Amino acid sequence: MKISAIEITQHRFAFAPPFRASWDSHPRHHWDATIVRVHTDAGVTGIGSGDLMLGFAGHEHLFVGQDPMAIERHYRTLNHLSFHYGRCWPLDLALWDLAGKITGQPCWRMLGGLSNRVRAYASSGTLRDTGAMAEAAERYLAAGFPALKLRFQRGDWRDDIRALEAVRARIGDRMELMVDCNQGWRLPQDTYPPWTLKDAVPVARALERLGVYWMEEPLHRSDRAGMRRLREMVDVRVAGGEMTRELYEFRDLIAEGCLDVLQPDAALVGGITGLRRVAVMAQEHGIAFTPHTWGNGIGLVANAHLTAGLTDAAYLEYPYDPPEWDLDRRDYMLAEPCRVDREGWITLGEAPGLGIALDETMLARTRVQ
Repeated sequence: MKISAIEITQHRFAFAPPFRASWDSHPRHHWDATIVRVHTDAGVTGIGSGDLMLGFAGHEHLFVGQDPMAIERHYRTLNHLSFHYGRCWPLDLALWDLAGKITGQPCWRMLGGLSNRVRAYASSGTLRDTGAMAEAAERYLAAGFPALKLRFQRGDWRDDIRALEAVRARIGDRMELMVDCNQGWRLPQDTYPPWTLKDAVPVARALERLGVYWMEEPLHRSDRAGMRRLREMVDVRVAGGEMTRELYEFRDLIAEGCLDVLQPDAALVGGITGLRRVAVMAQEHGIAFTPHTWGNGIGLVANAHLTAGLTDAAYLEYPYDPPEWDLDRRDYMLAEPCRVDREGWITLGEAPGLGIALDETMLARTRVQ
């Protein structure tokens, strides 16, 4: 069996009202998706999604005609392309989906078979006032989520703490709470500076008082010395790494003792092939591995297979903030969205590969020419 073609399509799903993400100063009126299909001469196709595949055009010949099961070979090629161009890791996800379909196995089993499920934490995205945030937390609890991540960036971090206090007062100890400080990176239009270590320490002390499970990206992604010192100074776990682009950077974050929780995303860096290295490395150093998954359902499912099959992660991120960010927006490209059960578990079945199917009608409607 050989790879016969690689097909890449772009899609845009427009919606109203907009989604106002805490990390984006511009309201979002649509959700874009890049769909990658790897076809074979035997009629089997693998599916992936994630970044735009910038720079991939013209390099199809590096894969067409090759054995689809030569995943390590393909990973090396994608790693070189990522250095010279954009992040083309959706192709790796499609290759794993294809490999599972060829062998008749789900990816979680191919990756180690440790488990077929992982527990999800609800990842909110909007900045609500204190009363509305507390009410939303109760809805998450009623839906079965064991943990909830809140976003900061209301301007003054003390306002963020007040919202967190309202949530803790409403739900007590019935849910774990995480906080994303949103200091690790900025969108192109944002020029304001990130926190320094002196800024982050009093926030961490307040989070400790409220029993927060982890504080995410409290410092700029390049401030490894600051992350290490913060981790040594406080008890709350320090999490980060969602936009780290190179695997050697994860090696250095681990070796230098910068983080308690490592959050790379297979759809954005390394694919499944690269991140299984990082997952094992993290576990050998006693560091939690729980991928960032704020993308569409294809990336979410891919990260779930990696996490369930190979690691002992307590939680996996589940982007969900209705009504602004519900399954109909997040997973519009899928015939069936990725769901959690009433106890907050994502359970992966026995379907080969990633176990997903595309909604071809919706993709035809949303295709960008």
